[in-house]
Amino acid sequence: MNKIPSFTIDHLRLKRGIFVSRQDQVSDETITTFDVRMKEPNNEPALHQGALHTIEHLAATFLRNHPIWKEQIIYWGPMGCLTGNYFIVKGDLTPMDVAPLLKETFEFIANYEGEIPGATAKDCGNYLLQDLPMARWEARKYLTEVLNDLKEENITYPN
Repeated sequence: MNKIPSFTIDHLRLKRGIFVSRQDQVSDETITTFDVRMKEPNNEPALHQGALHTIEHLAATFLRNHPIWKEQIIYWGPMGCLTGNYFIVKGDLTPMDVAPLLKETFEFIANYEGEIPGATAKDCGNYLLQDLPMARWEARKYLTEVLNDLKEENITYPN
């Protein structure tokens, strides 16, 4: 069986950042999948499941309600390795195209107070697995250490 493209990225050299994971053509529309890498793979602890779940709830809600981008948002969800999220958007886009939106998203999460959207037994299949304080901490860390100072290593996969 052939490796899928995401398994061909050198995870020993991959930094935190925003990367184009793939682009697909669906009818006449380009769909861009971004790798929103919050943790350096195999070099630092993965995201705690509760924090990542809360980030998912907050980011998905924020993005799907964004006044400018909401019609282009297809998906936001966690990676199985717990080092980041996949973000799927309509359009032929680059990391720098979505960087301002991701800054807004992570600022929203870092400063969020109140009930977590969709965190009830009726709305979520694992509603108790939430950790807002840790989600806020991780969002602030990613925002200040990565998004606010993007470099080439944070937007281009290693060769």
